[in-house]
Amino acid sequence: MAEPGLAVRFERRHDGTVGLLTINRPERRNALSPEACDDLRVALAGAPDVRAVVLTGDGSAFCAGADLGERLVDGEERFRPAFERLLTEIESHPAPVIAAVNGPALGGGTQLVVACDLRIAARGATFGIPAARLGVIISAENISRLVCLVGAAAAKDILLTGRRLTADEAQRLGLVHRLVDDAVVAALTLAAEIAEGAPLSVAGHKTAINAIVGRVGLRRGEDDDIFALVDALTAASFASEDLKEGLTAFAEKRLPVFRGR
Repeated sequence: MAEPGLAVRFERRHDGTVGLLTINRPERRNALSPEACDDLRVALAGAPDVRAVVLTGDGSAFCAGADLGERLVDGEERFRPAFERLLTEIESHPAPVIAAVNGPALGGGTQLVVACDLRIAARGATFGIPAARLGVIISAENISRLVCLVGAAAAKDILLTGRRLTADEAQRLGLVHRLVDDAVVAALTLAAEIAEGAPLSVAGHKTAINAIVGRVGLRRGEDDDIFALVDALTAASFASEDLKEGLTAFAEKRLPVFRGR
């Protein structure tokens, strides 16, 4: 197996059949850099033999989203391509990936949770995608995943307000399906239970369910008109003055003043 970088820890549990994949950037509240996304993807792809994977964050946070200080380099967007490759790997991995949400999961952190197959959260966990408060638009794939999971009305509530959700509200909306005291312990217990099942049956059901959901969701090559629309909106948001204001306000810890241009 290819060795993940320092931003990631990968351990085998339950006689090697369960993988515990930990985002190891507690000093950044496990915010994801492009390199961290690649490390997670490599670790996951390098363990095709595990029967279940638990994904969590080190310390008190699950994932604070994109590391904004490393998102743009010389005007080039580096985070999104690496992040999308990671989410695709989670969806296509043969074993179920269980999100153990031990604390705040914000922005890309919530999108990471949504991409997982199962979601267990600690009672103090929080969720949110504050794109509207930064001036960005998330990808069509991530909008589609969110709509398929929680429905259009709840997705609009989450994306249009950019507000934070408590763990209780996230469970009511269907964003997570179990609330526990210790998310990692509960997720490892669930992973061990899954690992006791027939591997072909588990992998086959994951593949089949994803294929069925794909008929409802969006797929590049089949819904290119919609992707073209969202890609154009996203490009416009990244070129906007509002994005610069949103990032500056975030760094300065003040409310942004958006002007719609």
